[in-house]
Amino acid sequence: MRSEKKYFETELGYFSEDGREYVITNYRTPKPWVNVISNGTYSLVISQIGGGFSWIEHANLNRLTRWHQDLIRDRWGKYIYIRDNRTGFVWSPTVAPVMKKPDAYRCRHGIGYSIFSTEYYAVKTDLRVFVPFDQEVEIWNLTIQNNDSVPRELSVFTYLEWCLGAAPDSHREFHKVFIETEFRADLDAILARKRLWEIKAKRGHWNVNWDRTAFLACSDPVDAFEGDKENFLGQYGDLENPAAVRRGKLGNSQGKWADSIASLQKNFVLEPGETRDIHFILGAVRQEEKIGEIIHHYSSKEKIEKAFKQVQEKWEEFLAPTQIETPDAGINFLANSFLKYQTISGRLWGRAAYYQQSGAFGFRDQLQDSQVFFYSNPDRTLDQIRLHARHQFASGKVLHWWHPISEEGHDGDMSDDLLWLPFVVIQYLKETGNFDSLDEPLAFYDDKKKEPLLIHLLRAIDCSLARRSPRGLPLILSGDWNDGLSGVGLDGKGESLWLGHFLYLILSEMVFVLKKKGLQEKAKDYAREAEALKKAINTYGWDGEWFWRASKDSGDLIGSHQNSEGKIYLNPQTWAVLAHDTTPERQQKALSSAEKYLLKDFGPLLFLPAYQKPDEMIGYLSRYAPGVRENGGVYTHAAIWMILAECEMGHCTRANDILRRLLPVYNGLQPWRYMAEPYVTPGNIDGIDSPFFGRGAWTWYTGSASWMLRAILDYIIGVRADYDGLRVKPCFPEEWQRVTMRRFFRGSSYHIEFKRYNNGKKQDRVIWMNGDKLEGHLIPEAPPGSQVEVLVRF
Repeated sequence: MRSEKKYFETELGYFSEDGREYVITNYRTPKPWVNVISNGTYSLVISQIGGGFSWIEHANLNRLTRWHQDLIRDRWGKYIYIRDNRTGFVWSPTVAPVMKKPDAYRCRHGIGYSIFSTEYYAVKTDLRVFVPFDQEVEIWNLTIQNNDSVPRELSVFTYLEWCLGAAPDSHREFHKVFIETEFRADLDAILARKRLWEIKAKRGHWNVNWDRTAFLACSDPVDAFEGDKENFLGQYGDLENPAAVRRGKLGNSQGKWADSIASLQKNFVLEPGETRDIHFILGAVRQEEKIGEIIHHYSSKEKIEKAFKQVQEKWEEFLAPTQIETPDAGINFLANSFLKYQTISGRLWGRAAYYQQSGAFGFRDQLQDSQVFFYSNPDRTLDQIRLHARHQFASGKVLHWWHPISEEGHDGDMSDDLLWLPFVVIQYLKETGNFDSLDEPLAFYDDKKKEPLLIHLLRAIDCSLARRSPRGLPLILSGDWNDGLSGVGLDGKGESLWLGHFLYLILSEMVFVLKKKGLQEKAKDYAREAEALKKAINTYGWDGEWFWRASKDSGDLIGSHQNSEGKIYLNPQTWAVLAHDTTPERQQKALSSAEKYLLKDFGPLLFLPAYQKPDEMIGYLSRYAPGVRENGGVYTHAAIWMILAECEMGHCTRANDILRRLLPVYNGLQPWRYMAEPYVTPGNIDGIDSPFFGRGAWTWYTGSASWMLRAILDYIIGVRADYDGLRVKPCFPEEWQRVTMRRFFRGSSYHIEFKRYNNGKKQDRVIWMNGDKLEGHLIPEAPPGSQVEVLVRF
């Protein structure tokens, strides 16, 4: 049997040969290394030792199981205990919560599943956790094998604490009295209901039942159950050595008067060499009578395997249509699997992880994230666009975020949120050519009268144009893309130069869209506005070597050579290049300044120097510890935009150098410095003003994943959708001689092979499509369903 090839191996783990799994070999990782598993409605997060929780639709309003954020101890989860009834020895197949050192351990975090393989005293266990795509449930598939020479008398116990609604439920003594448990022998399941849900109801707040019945079921007839936490743990007991497991018998308690849990017990004997499968099903349904059907649906190993295969096939629909093969396995693994998976499962569907439990939709956030679907199914991007358009006010303003389920939201008066709607629609139009989508009528958040999507875009842009200073620059208000600049423009006078770049780009792009829709006069208006904005940016925004970032209500500048702290910011420099709203000389100078002052070992800092003391006239970013997150850290989302800017300028060596500095695969080769998971992007990496320079954090729940994917596919590989086809502008490292790409575009599959000329001379790109040489650098759109062969020589 061929041994598995290990990639990017450290003392803590490695990538599997196909790049679809990260295999953790030492459970004592620097921080919890987790997987976020979701089917779009039902989600869970699970760490390398089994910590985590489950939720439906919303991690904070509709949480199934209790969990408390503690990245040091990581002792809240849904657990299994195994007891040797002859010796009394107890262990857990996930290591936690018993925390006895296993004889063997592997945790494989894969695409849509996690598998824990452990061995204790000749008993081997494999626990696979996954979420089927057709039910609001999760499956715990436990396989136990006796490798001993004698029979083993074993008991298996489950343990979880019910939440059933809003979290965190800090007033536990209040919330527990609304939960009731019931054991159903006919289902081999313990059910849980809650008679209060912490949302607005018809007759006042908190006066409605939680709208589901939760359950934990076993595939085998159970020998005992427990619904009372105190009975399970014992007074002053703990999860490491609970009283019920210690004595080997659950107490069969249920009802309305306890601190409610779900524990099921199964006893059996394993003969030498014998293997046994036991399945547990956790979920929740609105119609309680459906529970029996669901349990039956997953009642056998064959049915479980069928459900797991369907999960793999479903994820393949998102991953397979666009794939790359480069000489860099780290880039391949991320672009082909984990960046897509992180964005879809963690950001768009789950909207929660270990560093943040949100559940809400951010207007700017999930719109940008939805760009991930360009490479497999852009209809899903359009669905996201529709959802966000319905959370726009008729004035053009938008909700900063809103909660599904309650539909309550926050109008944060952020100056950039509303512009991400036209930005993402423009990208969608380039990807699909579906200009008819602009005619679709959609309601506003405060006005149910429907207007075409195009009107939604124009309302957003016109609203932004109306919010400008006397100098013609956009107002920053409560913050722009950087929420931490929360004190700069509260009086309605402070300006955002970054937003000026962003608005200029959108105005310029919308001119073509408006002409396409026959709105010639509006196109001329936007062209004039773009030129006026460009003039204002270059008249007032240039600081000598770079563009300043913002002006305060007082008129004082941020991100200027005048400042001792926050002297130069990254975003105005990169977006000056992306927007092309200044001279080539200034673009080059601005980017060079960013490289000179901000580019460090782990990527470009958001700004420098960090703020040392809180400044209420700047905002809460100045209240972070110096070098952390938005206060002078490497904020990955913005750092990736620097890659785009370098590619735009043709600085391919520099672009790839920055990408490599940011890639978690490579940073993870120093696990005790980096600390974060090496298989997903972090929201931030500590900057040079932090004593933990190079420490990654805020993983999974970050908008950097979809942008890193775009950076790799659209800018480094350089195949970018445009209205009339795929534009080819590779920006490879010099050592790359051959790259292949399978690119989904408008219903067809394009197999693109890049080859360098071997004569050492720099030559223009030449493209052949299905054997015919093309003029220029555009691959034209093929009929839907086509298989297109493209060769690019450069």
